[in-house]
Amino acid sequence: MAQSREGEELGAGTPRRLGRLNALAVARAAAPGRYADGGGLYLLVGPGRTKSWIFRYRQAGRLRDMGLGPVHTISLAEARAKALSARKLRLDGNDPIEVKRQRHRQAMIEAAKAISFRQCAEAYIAAHRAGWKNPKHAAQWPATLGAYVYPIFGALPVQAIDVGLIMKALGPIWTTKPETAGRVRGRIESILDWAATRGYRQGENPARWRGHLENLLPKKSKVRAVEHHAALPFAEIGSFVELLRKQEATAARALEFAILTAARTGEVTGATWNEIDLAERLWTIPASRMKAAREHRVPLNAAAIAVLEGMRGNGDKGIVFAGARAGRPLSNMAMAMLLRRMGRRELTVHGFRSTFRDWAGERTSFAGELAEMALAHVVGDKVEAAYRRGDGLRKRRQLMEAWGAFCNAHHQPVTGHVVALRRSGQ
Repeated sequence: MAQSREGEELGAGTPRRLGRLNALAVARAAAPGRYADGGGLYLLVGPGRTKSWIFRYRQAGRLRDMGLGPVHTISLAEARAKALSARKLRLDGNDPIEVKRQRHRQAMIEAAKAISFRQCAEAYIAAHRAGWKNPKHAAQWPATLGAYVYPIFGALPVQAIDVGLIMKALGPIWTTKPETAGRVRGRIESILDWAATRGYRQGENPARWRGHLENLLPKKSKVRAVEHHAALPFAEIGSFVELLRKQEATAARALEFAILTAARTGEVTGATWNEIDLAERLWTIPASRMKAAREHRVPLNAAAIAVLEGMRGNGDKGIVFAGARAGRPLSNMAMAMLLRRMGRRELTVHGFRSTFRDWAGERTSFAGELAEMALAHVVGDKVEAAYRRGDGLRKRRQLMEAWGAFCNAHHQPVTGHVVALRRSGQ
């Protein structure tokens, strides 16, 4: 059996006679080199008697070799069929290697499109978790998706998600849990946008609201909200604080401080002494710990200062309201569990912020925007800028001092009656 000649390789492009090799010749070939079968098909024998098939051709004046596979996997007949397909591509003016690469890329794209919605959701959460400052917020993503979305279409390819599936997931909770449903819709939309950017799906986002789902679902403001934070009527806050002060647990002091400052649970449990300036009677919460990612200054009234003075016996460094484990804050559930032990399981810690807001609106003449700023709610930029340029902190200090005095006063006994106020939702 003769090896290929240089003239055959560099002349017209392929030897004219086809079918030069046979199975026995292929098996016996031992010397390294190329053995021509004809039509651009070659048996390539390498060092160590490794054997494979190649298709050799010229493209734009350049000699190219396309691998067709090893001899132990691709038979002589199969190699000839592959070479024939390559010659047909060349006859149509195509480069066989580029066509092969394009097919491989398309196969990868199709495989990527088969990725499930749940896989995309988990990848999205992993990519964004570091930017979510609120641990509760981060936990709500997998929790709500697991409860309302994954059972419907979590295992389906993300490319297959359409408006029918979105409606199947959102429909049952849109009127019964509107706040949660709205957040779930937004999370689905974000995940599908991410998938489109990564090339896992094409087309418009079926979870978008404007000009799309707004035509199929009623606005959240038009449906009955059934999720609530239970809030104590402000007339009963003085008696409640009096009972609270009889509790000796650290959680009781944290809850009292939360009430007196109208702060959120996480803001209180994460408070550190280096955030507090007792001399200036000011608590500065860094943006990294705030829901709106903005630094929040809390003027401390006399009652709140008294709570802090009582906590200084536990050390004036590190966490203010330390938990059972050294160097660790109270858990987010500590204050809620305290309410249960007090027999007030119908109340929520967040509800006391609503108690403060109701008091400020009904019993004081302070501007509503000032109360919203005290709650660290984002108000209009122009309004907030006006307060920051002027005496916003001074007026808020007056507001919080009045609130502290109101909490210290004895009003009416606690009756167990609570007011249902809409929950901020999940």
